[in-house]
Amino acid sequence: MKDNRSTYTVPKTTQPWFDAVVELTDRVCAQYLTEEYATLTRTLAAALARKRPCPLTRGRINMWACGVVYAVGAANFLFDPAQAPHLRGADVCAAFGVSASAGAAKGREIMRMFRIGQLDPRWCLPSRLADNPLAWLVDINGFIVDARRLPRDLQEAAHRKGLIPFVPGEPA
Repeated sequence: MKDNRSTYTVPKTTQPWFDAVVELTDRVCAQYLTEEYATLTRTLAAALARKRPCPLTRGRINMWACGVVYAVGAANFLFDPAQAPHLRGADVCAAFGVSASAGAAKGREIMRMFRIGQLDPRWCLPSRLADNPLAWLVDINGFIVDARRLPRDLQEAAHRKGLIPFVPGEPA
């Protein structure tokens, strides 16, 4: 796994907690998941480190690390056996030495904190973004439409405004 923690902006005061969480999440992602998961979990850990007051400074680091992976995993259907990679929620928690109920609770707490839901485009694995229906919904004059069905000039405008992740047919 690439360890590029310096690319994540976090306050100096919370840097040690961020580093500790990322150390654990990177280890679990390297062993059981993918680099895509590692990148998203680092991003979520950085968001937690920037939050005021910083929740990472309260509680056990392994609980926060578990919650981060659990939240990203839940958004990407990690617990669905039909998905690859796949891990049960209890296995994610066990990898961090946390009980299943405590890990799930911490994951839900983080999901509430950042309003993360399943298929949330902000927390979707990049390799799955093209197939994520929520990433393509845009409001045009009060009508919700799938941007993939719009004319190319409107797709380009939506992409420039940050409404869609990329213009379909172009490299992401």
